[in-house]
Amino acid sequence: MPRTALTIPAPDGECAATLHTPEGEGPWRGVLMYPDAGGVREIFLGMADHLADLGYAVLLPDVYYRARGFAPFDVATLFSDPAERARMGELARPLTAEAIGADAAAYVDALLARPEVRGDAVGTTGYCMGGRASLIAAGALGGRVAAAASFHGGRLAVPDDPDSPHHRAADVRATVYVAGAQDDASFGPDQFALLDEVLTAADVRHTVETYPAGHGFAVPDNPTHDADAEKRHWAALADLYAAALP
Repeated sequence: MPRTALTIPAPDGECAATLHTPEGEGPWRGVLMYPDAGGVREIFLGMADHLADLGYAVLLPDVYYRARGFAPFDVATLFSDPAERARMGELARPLTAEAIGADAAAYVDALLARPEVRGDAVGTTGYCMGGRASLIAAGALGGRVAAAASFHGGRLAVPDDPDSPHHRAADVRATVYVAGAQDDASFGPDQFALLDEVLTAADVRHTVETYPAGHGFAVPDNPTHDADAEKRHWAALADLYAAALP
């Protein structure tokens, strides 16, 4: 898949990104892909290529651009190594809902301005921390996001967290697809029920379901990767975008 390196003017500096496009002539519908807490790495470049192969122009931004470069994480030990987990926390700390929404506006502006991209709205998808960002972007940008997906995302519907994306359900204009992981403390039954409730009340077309796999199931370099769940997630994305990003 063709890849184009980009530098995006963002609210707090310049954000490095890659644009992944299908072979052949465009333009194509655009998709914003958010990585998990491990950030952009080779595995996510490959995932963006895979999504591009389904017929979309995919923007993969460095969501940690405020750190102006960081040593790559080894996701096999990221959550078991206290020092690495603390380093990841420092990188993620600036990513409040307000910052994520402002960044998303810059990313979508850049994506829609590309000659490879058609239409006036995009899809989003995200994994783990990025799944939450995908839903925050949908609430922040309204009609500029036509389809939003979250895979093994956490803290999607936490009542006492003002940054929780469920608070902006009424602003969402996207079709929403959420796939949680089983036995995932970051998105348990109470959050599942509340997210479904608020999306229903806001008349948001949505699906919220749980895959029989652990947190991190869709990302191949994650220790809890599940090949069947990963395959299912690609099929779900294809169906979502075919319906909402024609």
